[in-house]
Amino acid sequence: MIRHHPQSPVGPAMAAMLMLLTVFGPLSMDLYLPVLPELARDLEAPASAAQLTVTACLIGLASGQLVAGPLSDRFGRRRPLIVGILAYIAASVLCAFSPGMTTLVLARFAQGLAGATGIVIAQASGRDVYEGGALIAFYARLTGLGGFAAIVGPLLGGQLARIMDWRGVFLVLAGIGVLLLMATLVIFTETHAPHRRTGVGAGTTLHNFVHLLGDRPFLCLVLVMGLVHAALFSYVAGATFILQETYGLSPQGYSYAFGVNSLGVIVFSQLGGRAARRWGERPVIGFGITVLAVSGLGLLAAGLLELPVAAVLIFLFALVAAVSATAPPLTALALGAHPEMAGTASSLLGMARYGFGGVAAPLVGLGGAGAVIPLGVLTVTVAALAALAAAAGHSRAQPST
Repeated sequence: MIRHHPQSPVGPAMAAMLMLLTVFGPLSMDLYLPVLPELARDLEAPASAAQLTVTACLIGLASGQLVAGPLSDRFGRRRPLIVGILAYIAASVLCAFSPGMTTLVLARFAQGLAGATGIVIAQASGRDVYEGGALIAFYARLTGLGGFAAIVGPLLGGQLARIMDWRGVFLVLAGIGVLLLMATLVIFTETHAPHRRTGVGAGTTLHNFVHLLGDRPFLCLVLVMGLVHAALFSYVAGATFILQETYGLSPQGYSYAFGVNSLGVIVFSQLGGRAARRWGERPVIGFGITVLAVSGLGLLAAGLLELPVAAVLIFLFALVAAVSATAPPLTALALGAHPEMAGTASSLLGMARYGFGGVAAPLVGLGGAGAVIPLGVLTVTVAALAALAAAAGHSRAQPST
């Protein structure tokens, strides 16, 4: 296991702040999922167009990290974070007042672009201040908190749907951004020391990206991260239509089902982190990919055999559990080897996570609003590709130092 000395200690408040920054992605995605069908009806758009708002946010989250990561390596973590939160608030307000689907898709892209700042800086700051087993534990907590936000998001969204329309939900997201901005101004302290910062300019940034992508074990870890999250975000985009349109769940019923299913994120991110500290990162990654493949086969069978909703929920639970178990060891392995470029390395991981998800999510809609079969096919496919990437990276990985 790779070990490096942390740059500075953090207190409980700062540690909590780093974890809170991870809610950008889950809340931006999950809070409005229960009102997604209503959004489509209100804007007179098909389900595929409504799912495009999910894709736009995912692509924004991916591309934004490619910008925020290098900037945080150059200018420190705090200043880019403040700018990103301000932009997130503005984009959320624009979403709320969008007159049509085109404007909403563009606003969702901007919302994801800005929200990426919090995600990448939370991961990079964690690499600044933690090492070894503590680093894996930190990333496990990040993943677990993301799971908690994934539970709270749809539950809160389902309750908000009782008292407001989808536009009000985006105003709530803007309010959450304001609270995070206040917390950042009061609590967040710089973790990236000036003498550790990289040079400025496009040339330096490009050199760092080329250096990282030329590291085959790192590149393979990035590919595995992207592929497994392609299944996860396809589930996020498609589950609301599968469970509501095919199985007749109400927005509140969907939010409860989604919340129960997302318990797997919390439980298995912690189990994955503990297992990685005990048996090593790569065995846990391999086990998670195997479970992901099994969940995809189960979803495919559920669609072909018209199994009841309980079976679908079990296989969806297995899907999110598998991805959650692999995320902490994947992140620790990838960032542990490149502490001097933690922001840039984190941005590539985030780009893969949300970029692959953004590309894959619309594919679930090809079989219709409620089709579970495309989700099963996609999950099996990405699991097979992830297994190949993991094997290729492991064959070239150097011994840890």
